[in-house]
This record gives sequence, C-alpha cells and structure tokens, in this order.
Amino acid sequence: MSSLLADYPAFRNFLFSRVATTMASQMMMVVVAWQMYDLTHSAYDLGLVGLAQFLPALALVLVTGQVADRFDRRRILACCLGGQLLVSALLIAGTAGGWLNREYILLASVVLGAAKAFQMPTQQALGPLLVPPFVLPRALALNSAGTQFAIIIGPAVGGFLYVAGASAVYGVCALLFLLAIAAVMLIRIDRAPAPREKVSLQTLFAGIGFIWQRKEVLGAISLDLFAVLLGGATALLPIFARDILHVGPWGLGVLRSAPALGALLVSLYLARHPIQRKAGKAMFASVALYGIATVVFGLSTSFWLSLAALALTGAFDMISVVIRQSLVQLDTPDEMRGRVSAVNSIFIGASNQLGEFESGVTAAWFGAVASVLVGGAGTLLIVAVWMRLFPTLAAREQLVRDK
Repeated sequence: MSSLLADYPAFRNFLFSRVATTMASQMMMVVVAWQMYDLTHSAYDLGLVGLAQFLPALALVLVTGQVADRFDRRRILACCLGGQLLVSALLIAGTAGGWLNREYILLASVVLGAAKAFQMPTQQALGPLLVPPFVLPRALALNSAGTQFAIIIGPAVGGFLYVAGASAVYGVCALLFLLAIAAVMLIRIDRAPAPREKVSLQTLFAGIGFIWQRKEVLGAISLDLFAVLLGGATALLPIFARDILHVGPWGLGVLRSAPALGALLVSLYLARHPIQRKAGKAMFASVALYGIATVVFGLSTSFWLSLAALALTGAFDMISVVIRQSLVQLDTPDEMRGRVSAVNSIFIGASNQLGEFESGVTAAWFGAVASVLVGGAGTLLIVAVWMRLFPTLAAREQLVRDK
C-alpha cells in the first residue's frame, strides 16, 4: 500500500484531494440535514435535499461526459471544488446572517449538485490515468479506503463541531476544499491525452450506447442503482437519531460514520488482497447481505445494534463498489471514460440522492421504520431478478481480463 503511494505521486495527490473533498462534503451534509430537519421537521424536505442534488446531474449528463473527455481533467476538477468552496461561503453567510431557510438550503443543494455533476465523471476518468492497468484494482480499493476514512471522520467531526455552530463547520469545509484544489493542481500526468472527437449526436450518446452494449457493465451499475435506491437509509438518519434512538447531533454524526467504518475495513483488505476469482458471485452476495443488514437496522431500537448494522451495510456495499468500479474502468477505453463515467455517475447519483428522496417520500407516507424495511426487502428482490437478467455478470471470474 505504501509502495503504491510512493511509486505514483500523481495518484497520491489525487487520493489526498479525494479524502479532503469527501470529508468536507460529509461534514456539510450532516449540518445541512440537521438544519433542514430543525427548520421543517419534515422527512419529505430531507428527501428534497437529495433530489435537489440529483436533478442537475441528470440534466447535465450529456454535457459533463463530453467536458471530461475533451478538456484538462485536472482543471475541471479544480473548478468543481471551487464551486463547492463558494457554496460553503454562502452557507456561512446565510447561517451567520440568520436568513437561512428551507428554500436557501434547497438552492445551495442545487448548486452543489451542479458542481458534483461535473466532478464525479471527471474524477472517475482521471484516476485510471495515474496508475498502470494492472495496479488499478488495488488503487481503486485504496482510493475507496481513503474516501471511507473521510466519510467516517467527516460526519463525526461535523457533529462535534456543530456545538460551536454551523458556521464553524462550514468554515472547516471551505478550508478542506481549498486544500483539495491545491492537491489537484499538483497532479502530473505522463500519458498522452486521448484524441478528441468532434462533437456530434453520436459522441453525445456514446457513453449510453457503450454501457448498453456491454451487459456486464450495465448489470453491475444498474444493480448498484436499484439496490442502494431502495436500501439506502441515509436521508432518514436524522429521524432515527432524534425520534427512535434519542441521540443528538453527535449521535447523527456517528450514525452517518458507521457505514464508512465497515467500508474502510473492507477496502483496506481489498487493497492488499484484490478479488481474484468469482467476482460476479461476490458482487451479488455482497448486495444481498447489504439488504439483510438494512432490514436489521430498520428493526433496531438499540443505538449500538443500529451502529453495527450500518457498519455491515458499508462493508458489504464496499465489496460491490470495488468490483463495479474496476469493471467499468478496466472495460472502458480512455477516450470514452468521461462519457461512460458521466452515465455511471447518474446511476450513482440516482442510487444516493434520488434514493434519499425516495426514502423521504416513503417515510412521509408510511413512517421511517417501514420505509427502511421495505427498502431492504426490495434489495433482496433486486438481487434475485438481476442474477437472472445478467447471467454473464454472475459468471464473471476475474476483474482484469487476460490479454
């Protein structure tokens, strides 16, 4: 692991930027969710925060991929982080000025969603340029480990810093975004850039066509989409923290960190011991176990059992994430990575932000516990259906194909 960072300094800078950015984003989301629920006491409004972040990515999907494939990915990434730095400053101003309200939070979420719409495909397309293909699965696992570490630390730090006020949390977020921009600008790429195609309808929809033709890639990313869309409970954590488990902002921060703790442990293991055999079966099994752990969380009224269940959801999800990311990156040529990653980002965004909206709506209708239980059961159903729809994915042995 240490040799990977020492041998590839560009990847080291990339990893630092990912960790700083993820930590800032997680801290920001803890405070935004808590402020929104404090203002409105509405599960529906918590879901709207996720929807507001997802819609820009959906609207811009054909543009973001083209941008990532045609321009300097480092500069694009730096601009995206600059946009999130600006949002941090605006949230500080709104909180300190006392005029932060529901609409202001939703508007800030839309701007964050637009910045992340360009950030995610650019980030995904930039990473494979920084290490050789045979190192990529290990690099992706290490990248996931760093990201999960930030997801653990970020919400917990955000929850504790909230004692000093929301502005203090947003100020730390701004500093982290600034450090991430500096790290991105230090990245050096040795490979020659891929040739640029002229923009046309064919190039605009090339990412969608590429994924549709490769059923293993389509199956992997759609499995993640529907599993997390149904099974995710992140948007409802403020409700569980306050009304079911009876803990405050610190408890919310710890609950948000729990999935990342499980994911961190698994990603560190996979960085040293990458999956060599039965990759497809491992992916389906991990998603099924994710659904079971989600059901346990929904049934729990114990803070510690809830933490354990959330940690297991993160652990099982990380196995699926590493397999899916490796499949997508290794099976996609560099000149297509931006557009394919843009489509992949929509699937990820739909599973996360749109999943938060789905959770908020179902919780408003049936209650938070019922929403989580139905989602976990739905994840198990999706696994059974997808194994029949994508038999080649279930039968995939290795991530790196023999040349």
